[in-house]
Amino acid sequence: MNTFGRNFRITTFGESHGAGVGVIIDGCPPRLELSTQDIQPFLDRRRPGGSPLTSARQESDRVEILSGVFEGKTTGAPVAMLVRNEDEHPEDYTALRDVFRPGHADFTYQEKFGIRDHRGGGRSSGRETLARVAAGAVAMKVLGQAGIRIAGTILEVHGQVSPEAIVQEILAAKAAGDSVGGIVELVAQGCPAGFGDPVFGKLDAEIAGAMMGIGAVKGVEIGDGFAVAKKFGSGNNDPMTRDGFASNHAGGILGGISTGQEIVVRIAVKPTPSITKVQKTRDVHGNEVEISIKGRHDPCIVPRIVPVAEAMLALVLLDCLLEQKKYR
Repeated sequence: MNTFGRNFRITTFGESHGAGVGVIIDGCPPRLELSTQDIQPFLDRRRPGGSPLTSARQESDRVEILSGVFEGKTTGAPVAMLVRNEDEHPEDYTALRDVFRPGHADFTYQEKFGIRDHRGGGRSSGRETLARVAAGAVAMKVLGQAGIRIAGTILEVHGQVSPEAIVQEILAAKAAGDSVGGIVELVAQGCPAGFGDPVFGKLDAEIAGAMMGIGAVKGVEIGDGFAVAKKFGSGNNDPMTRDGFASNHAGGILGGISTGQEIVVRIAVKPTPSITKVQKTRDVHGNEVEISIKGRHDPCIVPRIVPVAEAMLALVLLDCLLEQKKYR
């Protein structure tokens, strides 16, 4: 499935080492002032090659708007955006054509489709996420007009919480030919009460699904998350006063519908599976082999996943905003 959303629908396309990666947005509100300057800053935050902490792949990630914008404003027609690959090295993956990389989607893609793009994983590569970021930038502009703001922060990397310790942890993993994961927190401010649908369209379920749709994410918490398992109801409930809620253990969502408080989401990000350390695996013929994955890979995907997660939250909230307008 390459399409996400109901009212603000995005379809992403392209492969890691193909011609490029892009997105088509259907349902973008008309008369929205939009240019590449609205999109590029978000892509720059996700872009590789910016520091020793990220992949050495050198991509400018310059976005092109191909359709849906006329005289600087959206027309209501599909908005198509494209980022052309500039530093693709498909030859780096020739030795992996018949080998399943541990922790990657190689085996499962082969089992499902009977064919796979071995060049950096094709569609399963993290490079696909730049299309989500481009669409998320548009969503954030619409949300901003409604007073809704989204920000993501790194809470920890491999158990470290201070910025300096985080940097050292990532560099140490890189030097060892290994990788590390971490935790990112997202906060949406200004979201009114009423977003989300009861039963099967719950806002927290939509958010969790969006976050788990990011390849490196292995866990999602809303509000206090797993900590609620150790609480009493009296300590977990959010008392209400004349001035509003006295706390926000629920993370801004009750009964699957937003409360008007801050929406708080945390995601667990796994270590990058591509590492130079020798690992055991098997090939397409069933033979056991050992591999050391060469090439340009992030020793930690956490810093670059922040704008991706922000984008996915923006897509969910904008979808809810447009859905809510049907009731008002």
